Amino acid sequence: MPDLSGRVVVDIHHHAGPDLYRRRLTSVAAGRAYAEVGGWVVLKSHLTSTAARAWEARQEGLPVSGSLVLNELAGGVHPRAMEQAVYAHGPDSPARLIVHLPTLVGPAHASALRRTSFHPLLDADRWRGDRVLGSDGRLCRDVREVLRAARDLPVAVATGHSDRQAALRVVDEAVRLGLPRLLLTHATHPMSGFTLDDLTELSQVPGLYVELTALTLLLGHRDVDHLGELVHAHPRVVFSSDLGQPDQPDVKEWLDLSERWFHTARLTNHQIGAITRTNPANLLRP
Repeated sequence: MPDLSGRVVVDIHHHAGPDLYRRRLTSVAAGRAYAEVGGWVVLKSHLTSTAARAWEARQEGLPVSGSLVLNELAGGVHPRAMEQAVYAHGPDSPARLIVHLPTLVGPAHASALRRTSFHPLLDADRWRGDRVLGSDGRLCRDVREVLRAARDLPVAVATGHSDRQAALRVVDEAVRLGLPRLLLTHATHPMSGFTLDDLTELSQVPGLYVELTALTLLLGHRDVDHLGELVHAHPRVVFSSDLGQPDQPDVKEWLDLSERWFHTARLTNHQIGAITRTNPANLLRP
């Protein structure tokens, strides 16, 4: 059974099919691609849990763990959806299941990606909602229940496509509950809205990780200088791919490109190891 130790890279955010949109690789093929480079991959799908797919891949010796996005289409913001995914993920996983708060929230954000629906009957906009904050600006009860349940399960919670206001309410509740780890997904992406000053202040929150993805750089939402600034602003940066799109780099291309980015950003070997291996591995470890 594969484990997280000694990995070249630990990518906590890779899209494999089936998903809302067509993807480059299946779950098993993604596992093989990361095995070839000595990495570990967390599969993500906006459509459904990848927990069972990850368990099956690990039975074949592949370095794969799973995640669940709490979109209404995938079971909604309910503890039972999270518990079911934990069970399907298996008792032998060396990595926590990542549980993302909803990603189909509010109006669709503009994207430069060319996307083709995975299924012709699937209309993603039909399933859009806002299940994180209520009209009073407070966390919805379902979100609070999920966070409370997550405290006692082998999961790491991520903020999904929450904006800054919603994510801060999630952080506050996580601190109140003593949740051991929390990931700010797409922390400085424009849809999330966190500034470097925000993240420097939040660096005092124990167990709080912040994500920057390769896709955010590839689409021009942030540049390589920003990568270097973010690493200095927060001690628990996680650099993930958010790839899997047919027209974006494959795994090996992403790693080669990342090396050039790290050199341009003047990151030290220690910093590179932290954002690509140590921090993501610590987020995932039971």
